[in-house]
Amino acid sequence: MNSHASKSRKPSLDELVFNALRQLQVLQYNQRSIRRYQSVWRRLVVFAHQQGHEGRLREQLILDFLEHHQINSRVPIRALKGWKKHAEYGLTLLWQFARFGYFERGKTHAGKLCIPATMQRSQHDFKKYCEEKRYLSPHTVNEYVRQVGLFLDFLGRRDVKNFNQIHPEDLSDFVYSLSRYSRKTVAATVSSVRMYLRFLFFTHRLNQDLSSSLPGVFSPQRASIPSVWDEGLLAQLLDKIDRHSPRGKRDYAILLLACRLGVRSGDIKALALDHIDWAAETITFTQAKTKLPLRLPLTEEVGNALIDYIQSVRPITQCREVFFTLKPPFRPFTKNARLSHIVSYWKELAGIHFRTPQRHGLHSLRHSLATRLLEDDVPFSVIADILGHASMNSTMIYAKASVESLRQVALSVQEVGHVDEV
Repeated sequence: MNSHASKSRKPSLDELVFNALRQLQVLQYNQRSIRRYQSVWRRLVVFAHQQGHEGRLREQLILDFLEHHQINSRVPIRALKGWKKHAEYGLTLLWQFARFGYFERGKTHAGKLCIPATMQRSQHDFKKYCEEKRYLSPHTVNEYVRQVGLFLDFLGRRDVKNFNQIHPEDLSDFVYSLSRYSRKTVAATVSSVRMYLRFLFFTHRLNQDLSSSLPGVFSPQRASIPSVWDEGLLAQLLDKIDRHSPRGKRDYAILLLACRLGVRSGDIKALALDHIDWAAETITFTQAKTKLPLRLPLTEEVGNALIDYIQSVRPITQCREVFFTLKPPFRPFTKNARLSHIVSYWKELAGIHFRTPQRHGLHSLRHSLATRLLEDDVPFSVIADILGHASMNSTMIYAKASVESLRQVALSVQEVGHVDEV
């Protein structure tokens, strides 16, 4: 859609719904999803006729419809029944389609982006700038480039083929088009695009710095309380692990690193044999997130689990990484590998169900350790050291969590018996 061309006639609500359903088919949504959105949109059309609404879709109509059916964003989706579970997101898609003439799936693959040929070179140069001038990690660079790709794809769909054709309206509309994502994701994307716009200006691709015209998205760092495990449920999870099987031996060691030492998922994947000092009973490594060194005590429990896995399961190889995949060809975890399935697998086997919805990946085990230490009156500075936080602000977030039932458990910093050297 060309935002700079003369505006064509806006379709009626019935026409809009028909075209939106066709867009779902083009994007190859499955029939179940199509029926869900169709159910929401059909009810909106009926409501509009009952209210005497004619013509194109208006935002107030959507708000009135949600209020009429008592659908409130503050109510958890789990509390809604039937079609109402999908109402808000379905109407967001329809509103976006009305404004921009298209919508995308929740996940957009980089290979499917349509970036104008005249802008592709700038994306490549921006990547080099992030690597060579900003010294960003490969993962961060890839995220920045992917997010900029979304922006360039958006411009291409609006027939913007030259950087100096970009108007502030394009920037605000781009941010609005991200409404299908969480606030945190939108804030991260806007930050990447803002840096990109400054890069375009400094490299004389843009005649003026448009970075200030990009709407800001406030994503408070302390907006959510970290998810933590009840002490009994965590014990139930660990007890359920089959420590006689290869998978159980590996997963048990991984889970202990997370819940007893608070090691991040990325650092667990990168953990090497050289990081473990069996004689000194320490694990020392440079954190992938903060680039700061971290030394942790190798407790007897964690040490024994690591020895059991290394001696019985870990393949004989010249690679120095500790943890490997379980199926041939055996190889270390990649940087992009997600380890959340490890928790999910044993959680399901243990029949664990939380009283309220919460995250339950590896990072939630790290949160649980921090909260237990806090409940055990361990000073914030000590907790920050254990978790390897670069800033005390990251540690202070745990003060929001009240988990009285976890008061019993804390990381032992006392000396433990020597672990036999492997």
